[in-house]
Formats: sequence, structure tokens, C-alpha cells
Amino acid sequence: MVGYVLPILFFLLMGAVIGLLLTFASKWFYVKTDETVTKLTEALPGANCGGCGYSGCAGYAEAVAAGEAPPNLCKPGGTDTAAKIGEVLGISVMAGEKEVAFVRCNGNCGVTKDKFTYIGTESCAAVERFYNGRGECRARCHGLGDCASVCDYNAISVHNGIAVVDAAKCTGCGKCAAVCPNKLIVLVKASQRYMVRCSSPDNGKQTRLICKNGCISCGLCAKKCPAGAITLDDNHAGIDMAKCTGCGVCADVCPVKCIAELPVCTTESDEIPKGETERES
Repeated sequence: MVGYVLPILFFLLMGAVIGLLLTFASKWFYVKTDETVTKLTEALPGANCGGCGYSGCAGYAEAVAAGEAPPNLCKPGGTDTAAKIGEVLGISVMAGEKEVAFVRCNGNCGVTKDKFTYIGTESCAAVERFYNGRGECRARCHGLGDCASVCDYNAISVHNGIAVVDAAKCTGCGKCAAVCPNKLIVLVKASQRYMVRCSSPDNGKQTRLICKNGCISCGLCAKKCPAGAITLDDNHAGIDMAKCTGCGVCADVCPVKCIAELPVCTTESDEIPKGETERES
């Protein structure tokens, strides 16, 4: 009988000792958490998109609590999150203006050509490693959907070889812009009405040879813009959003129609920009 009791007592004693050691360790190594940081983290959407400029929601919450970051940088959260953060901090927080992603390319499959047939990993980053991509235009959207694959909000799809953003779903987190190898995706204010759908550095003559929809740097838009919001840089037009009044004159005079009105807050997730024919790539 004693042979059974001693092992049992030994294990009970060991359990008690380990329990005491764990209790001591938890007290000794306890790190006091900031209740404000906890509440701010809970108020944030938890997307960890990095759109605020921090590594994730927890990092941003710590920065806000420490007074090192403005409380209205959460783009996916919008007005609701700003209100929750305001409640935690005891102040009024106004959400920043909504931003949406915009693809600076209009070179769909019908207006530009490939210089070689690509057989490999279905990735924009992968095809870019082969002579700057398969398209004759080196600044063309590869259309293989790296941007769509990282979008947590299903706001991007590929139509006719071009990435298309649904502004109604886009939260402006910027993940798509970060993975685009040609840096064709930029974040613009949702109130911005017109943008140039081209970023080709080629001159007008070369552009006409490789893409019918590309900016030919003719300068008509810059000459006609009453607000002086358009300049020509690196052989394509660019619009200063701070000066643009949204009059639409630039789009009207553009001979290749590469200046487009942004489909802000559309309700159809499969809306295709004007002038394009839907075809899954």
C-alpha cells in the first residue's frame, strides 16, 4: 500500500511546488497594461492593414494613447471608428476624408499587345521580373491580380486585363498600392473627380505605337484647364488634386480619352470603366 501512496504524494507535492513557482513568476514578471491602449485596440477594426502608417492596430493604438499619432488615421474604420476612439479619449474625433485606390492604366487587352507569351506563376510581381513584364508598354497593368489577392474588402477585380477598383467597397488601406510592381495604384481623395489613367514615360509617338489609350503628352488638357491644375511630367499628364475643381474640361478635350471621371462610391461591384468591354483575365 505504501508503494502506491508515496508516488502519489510525490506528484501532489511537485504539482504544489510548480503551482507556487508559476504564481510567483506571474507576479514577478507581470507587465501592467495601459487600459486606454486596450480600449483603443478594441475600438479599431482589427484589419492590421498598415494604412495608418503603423504595423497594425495595436501599434497604432499605443501611438494614439501616447499622443504620438493623430486619432483619425484609421481609413478602414472611417466615421464609426473615429467616434469610438473619441469616446475612449473623451474628445471629438472627426474621420479623415475617405480615400480610394485608383489604377493609373487604361491599357486593356484590346488596345495594347504583349511582346511575349508568359507561362509561369500567375503573379504581377513574377511577370515583372521578365523584361519589365509581358506588355509592350513597360508601365502597363499586368492584370494578374496581385492587388486583388491582398484586398481584404473584395474591392478589386480584373477585367479585360486591367485591375478595376470598386470605390464603394474600397477603404483606402493602401495594400494594393504596396504590392503593385509598376506602382500604378495610388490613393486619391474620394471627392477627386478626374484622374489620368496612364503613367507611361514614353513619348507620344511611341505611346501611340504600343497603346491606343495611352497619354500622348499633347498638352491640350493643361492648356484648357481653367484652374491650372494639370502639368506634363515624364511624358504624361498629371492632375494636382489640390487645384482641380472637377469641371471636366480636361476629359472633354483629351483626344485619347485617358482622363476619366472617377466612379466614386459605386454600388455595383462589377462596374466596368467607360469604354471597356468586360472580359475576365
